[in-house]
Amino acid sequence: MIRLLLAAIAIVLYLVLTFPVLCFLEKKAKKNPEEAGWKSFSMVRWIFKKISQIAGITYEVRGLENIPTDRAVLYVGNHRSYFDIVMGYMTVPGLTGFIAKKEMIKIPLLNRWMDRMNCLFLDRSNIKEGLKTILAGIEKIKGGISMWIFPEGTRNPGENPEKLMEFHEGSLKIAEKSGCPVIPVAMVGTAEVFERHFPWIRPSHVIIEYGKPIYLKELPAENRKFPGAYTREIICSMIKELEEQR
Repeated sequence: MIRLLLAAIAIVLYLVLTFPVLCFLEKKAKKNPEEAGWKSFSMVRWIFKKISQIAGITYEVRGLENIPTDRAVLYVGNHRSYFDIVMGYMTVPGLTGFIAKKEMIKIPLLNRWMDRMNCLFLDRSNIKEGLKTILAGIEKIKGGISMWIFPEGTRNPGENPEKLMEFHEGSLKIAEKSGCPVIPVAMVGTAEVFERHFPWIRPSHVIIEYGKPIYLKELPAENRKFPGAYTREIICSMIKELEEQR
């Protein structure tokens, strides 16, 4: 209970106390978006590291060498916990935005920080609005901002982390239309922090692995037709290996 309270207090204090800084960064972004982006990134990474320490998380990162350093990418990962986002921002090497569910845009202050962090809000129930989000993601990629998406569409509550829900094929349109590489991401141990024993937060060892880049245009025709299913199988295999090593 203490860890949960401390984490909640840390988040609220951060959102309230950094509001003046947020306003400054929003203004600075109009003149120097890259500098404002990196400052925002470093601040969010800092608070996420503090939250992970409060939660008692230890973590191991693998495969950073697989991430191209000369271009933006689309990270595609499994999703079992709110802490997936924490671990993602703590370990990616460059500016990255997450594709979030539309409901998040209603949360005061948090929504403005998410916008600062290049996050996009996806309405899966509205095809037209969903297309706008995909097009915005393509523009982010072209502008050098990597994007991260969870193609399962929601957190997977299943007991077996190796059994992923079906991927929404449209999720990979950002990579298909922009030509950027897809980086498959496998995470294990995040659900054990919070979701497995809600509402308690408990220590866990998290492993996050960044797989080898996938270039959709280079895939065989049968895999190009269903890139989501193809990527899902790769991530399933990665998770199975990680679980065997835990």
